[in-house]
Amino acid sequence: MVLVIFLLAYVIRRKLDRQEAFSSDGFWRIWFQQGATTKAGHEESLVKGYALIVLPAICLVLLTVLSQQLGFRLAVYPLEMVLLVLLMGVPGWQASLKAYSEAWSRGDMQGAWHHVKDRLPADERGAALSPEAMHVSVTKALIISVFDRFFLVVFWYVIGGIGAAVLARGALALAEHWPQASARPAYRKMADWIGWLPARLLACTFGLAGDLSGWSRKVRQVVPGLKKTTTEVLMISANGSLTGYALDPERFSELHPEDWPRFGGRSLIAIRDLLNRSMLVWICAIALLVIAGVV
Repeated sequence: MVLVIFLLAYVIRRKLDRQEAFSSDGFWRIWFQQGATTKAGHEESLVKGYALIVLPAICLVLLTVLSQQLGFRLAVYPLEMVLLVLLMGVPGWQASLKAYSEAWSRGDMQGAWHHVKDRLPADERGAALSPEAMHVSVTKALIISVFDRFFLVVFWYVIGGIGAAVLARGALALAEHWPQASARPAYRKMADWIGWLPARLLACTFGLAGDLSGWSRKVRQVVPGLKKTTTEVLMISANGSLTGYALDPERFSELHPEDWPRFGGRSLIAIRDLLNRSMLVWICAIALLVIAGVV
């Protein structure tokens, strides 16, 4: 049933993303408002934030175990599917990237930046970015967003059930939405630890889903890559797995200047296809684990 529930949630989530509906970010902000007021000098305290994600996760684990023992496990699966739909998803990206690609093809780099600036990290939103630097920032933000909101959730759902998925996604939400900004870096470190293993698993998956020969030349830099961040691991491995310099705009502009207006759209399509194929590989792997009785 794990595979069935995940597939149903994944299909529903993809349809909702195309409609730009039901982003979970607003829910997390509301839930974390309980930490909006803090005593002076305790702004960096992490206890309240962790409590807000650990307690619901524990409740879900207890509910799962209790339902299993009492023989009504099937009744909990609809709840798991709803929660997975809420935990996953990148609504809004499709429209932003479409507008970005169209502006890029017209040579309107300022317009392209305008369409995606809100999705870039705060320190990478400078309007004076070169087209090459801007595109690297956009592709990096896209890959990390899809990893955080799909692959990370799926990995921990399969490994530890819905409680683990909520905990993993909650840790990421703390790093992004906790009201006390001074505490976010510490939450980010925890989120990076939670994403350490699934990031490297996805990096290996890129080799199966993309250019295996190119990936094999890069993978030694990131696996195990103990000192590499999640962003570095995914960007380096994705770059090796993609052909046509899809993640190397400077090199592409040198070799194919006549195709530069089409580079933005082509690159994003290549990245999207790589991520979709990687998810298909994960689905097949989960199916094999289910058949083998591991999951």
